[in-house]
Amino acid sequence: MVTPSALPQTEPSVSTAVPLRPTPSSTPNLPKRLADFATLTEAVDYAAKSDAGFNFYSARGGLEAVQTYRDLRERAVSHAVRLSAAGIKPGERVALLAATAPEFLTLFFACQYAGIIPVPMPLPTAFGRREAYIDQIKGQMVSSGARMALGPAEFLPLVQEAAVGMPLALIGSLTDVTALPEGQGTLKPGSAFDLSYIQYSSGSTRFPTGVMVTHASLMANCHGMNKYGVRNQPGERATSWLPFFHDMGLVGFMLGATTSQSSVDYLATEDFARRPLTWLKIISENQGTMSYAPSFGYELCARRVSSMAEGSLGLDLSSWKVAGIGGEMIKPNVMQAFADAFKPYGFSDKAFCASYGLAEAVLAVSFSDRDKGMHVDLVDKDALEDNRAEPVTNGSEGRAFVTCGKVLPDQRLEIRDASGAVLGERRVGRVFVIGDSIMKGYFNAPEATAEALKDGWLDTGDLGYWIGKDLVIVGRAKDMMIVNGRNVWPQDIEWTVEHIDGLKSGDAAAILLANADGSDRPAILVQCRPTEPAERTRIAAEVRARVQESVGVTCEVILVPARSLPKTTSGKLARGRAKSMFVAGEISALDNGAPAA
Repeated sequence: MVTPSALPQTEPSVSTAVPLRPTPSSTPNLPKRLADFATLTEAVDYAAKSDAGFNFYSARGGLEAVQTYRDLRERAVSHAVRLSAAGIKPGERVALLAATAPEFLTLFFACQYAGIIPVPMPLPTAFGRREAYIDQIKGQMVSSGARMALGPAEFLPLVQEAAVGMPLALIGSLTDVTALPEGQGTLKPGSAFDLSYIQYSSGSTRFPTGVMVTHASLMANCHGMNKYGVRNQPGERATSWLPFFHDMGLVGFMLGATTSQSSVDYLATEDFARRPLTWLKIISENQGTMSYAPSFGYELCARRVSSMAEGSLGLDLSSWKVAGIGGEMIKPNVMQAFADAFKPYGFSDKAFCASYGLAEAVLAVSFSDRDKGMHVDLVDKDALEDNRAEPVTNGSEGRAFVTCGKVLPDQRLEIRDASGAVLGERRVGRVFVIGDSIMKGYFNAPEATAEALKDGWLDTGDLGYWIGKDLVIVGRAKDMMIVNGRNVWPQDIEWTVEHIDGLKSGDAAAILLANADGSDRPAILVQCRPTEPAERTRIAAEVRARVQESVGVTCEVILVPARSLPKTTSGKLARGRAKSMFVAGEISALDNGAPAA
């Protein structure tokens, strides 16, 4: 263990050598270990013996900062003592605005070395409304009982507004922490079964639930992902634009990399949204081998390149061996469109690697086999309404699902019906998981914990089925729409709408609205950009007709303003929040000149 006397007296700066060069992919002088550590600080201590680390890129793909694991450890230890000297005790919580920058990593790992529990929080760029963002982070700070809130200086006024009435010791930036004296601060890293951090999922703003992640569960999941999931080998290099406040970005591409001594190239999420092809440019230039994204990330890139001449980008994506898909329902047509668009640049569809996970399992539950590409299962729509995933026969309508591979060895998974009975192959039911990676509970939320955990088994709230040993996820149980006795999947309605000219992914939310007599009616909220009444009428009519034809459901079509449908912190459509906001009048219907169905 490092002692305070061994600490540097001034904060070491992030590497600024000229010319700035990214950290190497290979570290031959240090044997690769795949998260076989007791704690996260042990993993950092080991990684600091290598030259690997983190690299931060601008929106145009210029290298702006480099932070080796050696730099990270020195900076983290120095700031850990300062946090301790400021009176933050082991086990207390510090809220961190999770910007894609070296400062966040320094503070996150400083908490680890002091035994303090970091709580990554989203940036305001993830929310459409200022008020919604303030409510979100206020709920997380209150729920976690944070003693400090730290982040980039430009966002601190929003944090101060959210923290009114809270007894925080400091609302500040990394610079403010650096200015704190070391005093009598001490290092007290946590043990294996202590909390490493608290991860808030994309749930309720009013009743946020923070997943308690221990060092032991984190190591179990990182080991499983690296060894059995992506099969991390010497020389692997990761690339990510995923936010650090979401489990896929935090665990998959920061903690998973740290525990395997891998170098990572980062592009800020907001920069990816503006210039998505920069993601691919960085992979090409650094010969990245692993990167993940939800379907919409691949879709955005394919759309951007569709109007360009073939081969005009000058990319070489042949090194990309694990093109992971996760974070939302996988759209096989979107993935195929990406593969077709980037085949001229060396991309192989065999790189696609579908997976399934959730924050309550740290991150990953299952992975498809590396180098095998996607496997699409086409099931009969009528049978699916009866919770049977039967393959399509001649003449029947089908729905396509991408298999999510085999469950990691440290976990067990069961699919159960409403009575709790375990189901066999191709029977759709609720997904339950148990194992070393599964959370111990939600922080300070015993009722939510009791609802999610039953005899150690996690009720994921997802519906799925087996094909042999491969898991297939079909949707969220709470999103299921029962219309005239039929099970109707909102994704089917939304995907139909998104394929109408002028509409795109995330433009539609299928919901059930209550009638005066207590019955439900299906409705679809559709973001509308045109202002002409005739064009709005045409869109509403086409949406209604397409849904009726494709899904067999008559929906009330409600046009709403562009960019009004909320998203989760990971960029997915927040369907439940969209419904509650519409019912509360926070999303207003546009006058489309068309009668309701």
